Formats: sequence, structure tokens, C-alpha cells
Amino acid sequence: MGEASATERDGADTVRGAEAGDGAVIATRALTKRYRGGQPAVDGLDLTVPAGSVFGFLGPNGSGKTTTIRMLMGLIEPTSGTAHVLGRPVPRSARAVLPHVGALIEGPALYGFLSGRDNLLRYDAADPTADPRTRRARVAAALDRVGLTAAAGKKAKAYSLGMKQRLGLAAALLQPRRLLVLDEPTNGLDPQGMREIRGLVRELASDGTTVFLSSHLLDEIEQVCTHAAVMARGRLIVQGPVADLAAGARGRLVVTTPDTGDAARVLKEQGVADVVVTEDRVTGEVPGRDLAEVNAALVAAGVRVRGFGAERASLEDAFVALTGEGFDVAG
Repeated sequence: MGEASATERDGADTVRGAEAGDGAVIATRALTKRYRGGQPAVDGLDLTVPAGSVFGFLGPNGSGKTTTIRMLMGLIEPTSGTAHVLGRPVPRSARAVLPHVGALIEGPALYGFLSGRDNLLRYDAADPTADPRTRRARVAAALDRVGLTAAAGKKAKAYSLGMKQRLGLAAALLQPRRLLVLDEPTNGLDPQGMREIRGLVRELASDGTTVFLSSHLLDEIEQVCTHAAVMARGRLIVQGPVADLAAGARGRLVVTTPDTGDAARVLKEQGVADVVVTEDRVTGEVPGRDLAEVNAALVAAGVRVRGFGAERASLEDAFVALTGEGFDVAG
């Protein structure tokens, strides 16, 4: 076998060294995509995905998430700005980068007349970097990893949506990857399947793979992701560690009591805003004063306090505070 060219060696070194250099597996600067009509689908995006992270990409419908992913994978060209994946510019260096990237974007493309196993064998055969000598063993391992071994011989057209998602994920795992890009990876899965995929994502991250995933399930992002970014109307609103994003939103004061009417009145008198009564709970924004004084005022007014405290803000609270939009964020 001949010695690799200098260009090939340099490309491989850059891809391997991306994680060791500035620590960013994905980096965009002023990345912009405009379609006909001039309205930007993505507008001046500066995104940084740290090596080894599980990075959640959130945003309402039409926020630009899928357009961003397509630019990162070299499927469409940006109007302006730059994107680097594994230290190389895309789409210009996509051929050097993509062998190191596994992707599941907008659902898997499958041959319905082929079995799940044969779909993966065909996927692998189309990869010029894949070793045909280990093909069947790697396909079997990928099927086992996503829980499809028992259904490997079934035609893909008979697969449920969740099974198709698993098969697409298996295709992304046929070879070791430095980066895994997943668009709605738990779409169509039942709760048990979702737990299994979350466990698999954690396992991949612990092995050193950086995982970049979009999801409309905020609790999923909170459970599995170390970092996240929030998009709205094509622009990046915020990015950073998930714990920091949630901490940036104000929590809620929660009072558990059978005397909800009196409790609500006293809380308002104590300066608590956005008071909401639900069954035996009264909640409101945490006031800018000593909570012990608020609790004492409730007791002094004869309110039977069964529970009192401030709940930690969730990622959902942070998302709504940042975008002003509700929970349907499957953009």
C-alpha cells in the first residue's frame, strides 16, 4: 500500500487535532443562510460545540435548526459566514471531514424492500473508507447496540417509525466516529426506547464521541445534554452548559396548603408576582426579599403551610424566558 499524500496526512491530522486544539468540534462564525425572498433562515450564527460534549440544539418551528445542521454536513452552502467541523472548513473540506462524522438527519433514508441488516450492509458498502472484511461483524454490532438484532431480517418497510429511527442510528454507528449529529433521535420511540437511546448517547459520550442533537423534548435535553444552544427566528439566543442556562431562569416559589385562597392573597401582599393557584398549591415568582419573612407572614395570617420553598428553574423555564414561546419547539 502506498504512503498517504501530504494533503491526506494534513487533513487527518487536522481532524484528529481539532479536539486537542481550541476544544471546538463545531465552530461557526457569522454563519448565514438566505433563501429566495431575502429572509434569513439562519442569521449570523456564532456557535461553539466543545469536544466531548453532548450538545442540545433547541428552537421553535422555523428557527433554523435543520438549516444549520444541513450547512454543517455540507448538504447546502451558506450565503455568508464560515463553518468548521473537526477543524476543517465545510462544505469545502466535507470529503475529509464526513468519514469521521455519523449523522441521522430528518429521519433515515431506507430501502423498504431490503431487510434492516441488508440496508446497513448497503450503507457500509457505499462508504469508501469502510473495511469490507469486517462489514458483517460491524453491522451485527450496530444492530445489537440499538436493540434491533431480533428484527434484523425483517423488511424495512414493515418497521415502525421507532424501529426506523433505531436503524438510522445504527447506520451512523457502523464505524467509530469523532462526531455524531442526530436530528430528533428519539422521534417515534416509546418511553423505554427513549431511555435506551439516552443511555446509548451517554455511552457514546463517555467513549469520547461528541454528540450534537436537536430535540423538541426539553426534559430530554436536560437529562442527557451537557451543553445546549437556543435558536429563535434564525438567530442564536444563548448557548452554554445546560446547568448554567437553567440557573439563568428564575425559579418558582411553591406553597402547599389547604388554604389556597388566603395563601394567594398573602403572597400578593408580600410582593410575589404571577401568583397561580392549582388544587393545594400556590406558586409565584420568587420575590426579592427573605423567604423566611414570607413564610412567617403566611403563618401569622392563619394559613396552614404544609410545604414551602423555591423550586429550581428547569430548562423549559429558561427556554420560555429566552424565546417567549411555548413548549412546541420541533423546528
